[in-house]
Amino acid sequence: MKILTVNAGSSSLKFNCIELPDQKELISGYFEKIGLNGSFYNIKINGFKTKREVDLKDHSDAIKYLIEELLTNKIIKSLDEIDGVGHRLVHGGDKYQDSVIITDEVIKTVEELSSLAPLHNPANIVGIKAFKEALPNTPMVGVFDTAFHQTMPEDAYLFPVPYEWYTKYGIRKYGFHGTSHKYITRQMQEKLGKKDINIISCHIGSGGSICCIKNGQSIDTSMGFSPNSGIMMGTRCGDIDYTIIPYYMEKSGKTLKEIDNILNKQSGLLGISESSADHRDIEVEIQNGSAKSQLADNMYIERIVNYIVKYYVKLNGDVDALVFTAGLGENAREFRSHVVERLHSLGIYLDEKENMNIAGFLNECQDEGIISSSESKVPVYVIPTNEELMIALDTYDLIK
Repeated sequence: MKILTVNAGSSSLKFNCIELPDQKELISGYFEKIGLNGSFYNIKINGFKTKREVDLKDHSDAIKYLIEELLTNKIIKSLDEIDGVGHRLVHGGDKYQDSVIITDEVIKTVEELSSLAPLHNPANIVGIKAFKEALPNTPMVGVFDTAFHQTMPEDAYLFPVPYEWYTKYGIRKYGFHGTSHKYITRQMQEKLGKKDINIISCHIGSGGSICCIKNGQSIDTSMGFSPNSGIMMGTRCGDIDYTIIPYYMEKSGKTLKEIDNILNKQSGLLGISESSADHRDIEVEIQNGSAKSQLADNMYIERIVNYIVKYYVKLNGDVDALVFTAGLGENAREFRSHVVERLHSLGIYLDEKENMNIAGFLNECQDEGIISSSESKVPVYVIPTNEELMIALDTYDLIK
C-alpha cells in the first residue's frame, strides 16, 4: 500500500508518501507560505532535494502540485494507487483514544475542539477538506497528538482547580507529542521483546516533552492543557507560577494576548540567552564564553532532569529504559551527557564513547543505539522518532 501522511498548518503542508508494509519512504515534501507572497515547496526523493517557487493561493494549490510531483516522478501511475491519507491532528480532546477513520462526524468534532488548539485544529481541517476534494474515494485517517495520553489516570490529568472547570470547560492535562511517544513505545517493545514495558521517553526538540510509560501506556506526561507547559523549550517557557501573568500585566501594561505571545514565542532558551532558540547556537555561544547561554542550558537540563526523576519515582524505579529522541535528543551528544550526569544518584550512567558515537546528522556516527555503561541500572537509548511512519502505520492498520 502507498500511504500519504499529511501535516497541514495554516500556511504550510508537510507530506510523505510511504510504501507499507516495507516502510519505504518514496517521496517527501514541504509546502511553505501558502496564501502568502514568496510561496514555494521542497521535494526530496532518494536523498536529493529540489526547491520550486510557485504561486500557492491555498491548500488546494499545494495538493495539485503534490499530485503532479507524485505522477511526474512515477511514484504513482494514477490516483487510485494512493491507498490512504493519514492526517496529523493536534487536538482530539478526550474524545479519541486512538486514530480513527475520518468521517463528517469526526470533522465536526475536531472543529468543535478548535478552541483548545486555535492555531492547529482549523488548519488541520483545511488540509482534510482539501484532500477529500482532490481524492474523494480515498480513505482518510486522523492521527491525534493527544490520543496516546488518554490512558492517563484521573489523578494525573486533572488540575487542582474546581472540578467543574473540567466538566464544563474541558480544562485538564491532554499532553502532546503523543504520536512520537507512541512510536518510541512500539520501537522499544520490539527491541525489548515484550509488550508491557516501562520507559521514560524524552522527546527533546524545539518543543519538548517527557512521557512516563507503564505497561506500554502513557500514565503521565510533562505537557498539559497546552504545549506550553512542562519543560522549558526553544521559545516556550514551560511550567511557571501563574501569578506572574497578572503581576506583569499590571507592571508592563501589556495585554493578555501580548503576554501569551511572549510566553510561547519569546521565552525558553531564546528568552534566557537573549540570542537564540536553537540549542546548536547556544552550544557555540557557551564555547565563546556567553554566561546567559550557559544559564539557559543549565535551566534546560534542570527541568528535564526534574521530570525524569519524577517519572522514575512514579514507576517505583522499575524502568526498562530511558530513551532520548527528536532533534536535540538524537543529535546533541554533550547535552545528553550533561542530563545523565545529573542522574547518577539513580544509578544511571553513560558510556561516553558510545554516547559520542550516536548523532543522526553526522555521517561517521550511528543514529541509534544504547549509550549507557554496563553498570547503569537503567539502559539509556537513543532512538530516532518517526512521526510520519507512525501516522502511516496507523492509517495502514485502519484501512487494511
